[in-house]
Amino acid sequence: MRTSPSRALDRDAGLLVRGSVDALSDVLKAVRLDGAVYLNAEFTAPWCIVGKYGVASARERLAGGDHIVFFHYVLEGRASVRLVDRADVVDVRAGDIVLFPHDDRHLMGSDLHIAPVEVETLKAEVPPGDGDFIHLRHGAGGEVTRFVCGYLACNRSVLRPLLESLPRMMRVGMADASVSTMLRELFRTGVRETARVRPGTHSVLARLSELIFVEALRRYVEALPLDGKGWLAGVRDPHVGRALALLHGEAHRGWTVDALAREVALSRSALAERFTQLVGEPPIQYLMRWRLARAAEMLRSGREPIARVAERNGYESEAAFSRAFRREFNMPPGAWRKAPITP
Repeated sequence: MRTSPSRALDRDAGLLVRGSVDALSDVLKAVRLDGAVYLNAEFTAPWCIVGKYGVASARERLAGGDHIVFFHYVLEGRASVRLVDRADVVDVRAGDIVLFPHDDRHLMGSDLHIAPVEVETLKAEVPPGDGDFIHLRHGAGGEVTRFVCGYLACNRSVLRPLLESLPRMMRVGMADASVSTMLRELFRTGVRETARVRPGTHSVLARLSELIFVEALRRYVEALPLDGKGWLAGVRDPHVGRALALLHGEAHRGWTVDALAREVALSRSALAERFTQLVGEPPIQYLMRWRLARAAEMLRSGREPIARVAERNGYESEAAFSRAFRREFNMPPGAWRKAPITP
């Protein structure tokens, strides 16, 4: 029986979307993310705030992180958002997420033309026993907008390919998706638990920040143009995405382009060409950079001997690892481990 062109296109599109989601999930499993949902806000029109989160705010809790991804998730109402140094305005409503992958300073409000208030100057309510999660109310009593704010902290060198693929501000609409209902209810449950100072709420909200980031990335990837370029375009590609997942998930393996091509069911030349075209560098060069980025995070966040870190990242000797690390980070592994984190 022949398959109609439209059904064939639907089938192929479905396979493409599932492949991109699986690859993105596999890649993110190899990246250490930590974070929190820290603010439950209820603002009434007219209002306008300006702010960002900042690495310094998270440094005590998130040792090893030198980069912040900040977000707002709108529970109720609507608002407008723009970067401080840009004129482009994004309108958000209930069910939308607006992310700042580089924690850029931004304006948010019912009216961006009124004088903004620094969010740090607003009086916050801190529930007893849970100083990491605060409640904030502000405004003049008009239309209500409720949202929660959160962040993820990570090592910038490890997430470099992903971060370079993301815009400075991105809105991801999920109001029409079943997952939006799930996230909204989870956040509301978390907020209620926080108000009651229930045990474990902080951990729940930290995992929620990761969940919302991953879901936003999935939807952003699915909306990318088919002819796009960059790391996320590579993640979306069924063959290159699978190759990226393998390189991230099994970085210690002695990969060759031939072995990788067999795993993703492409010829060696086809994989090398397609990988380089989408990601911007050949597979093995990408692997070398990923191994070193992963090692850099291990050195900062753990106490394993340098030789063990080298072994876990595919290096047969500590000397070879140290030479490669110095070329990439302009200092030896031992100095990197002791160096202060700079945002």
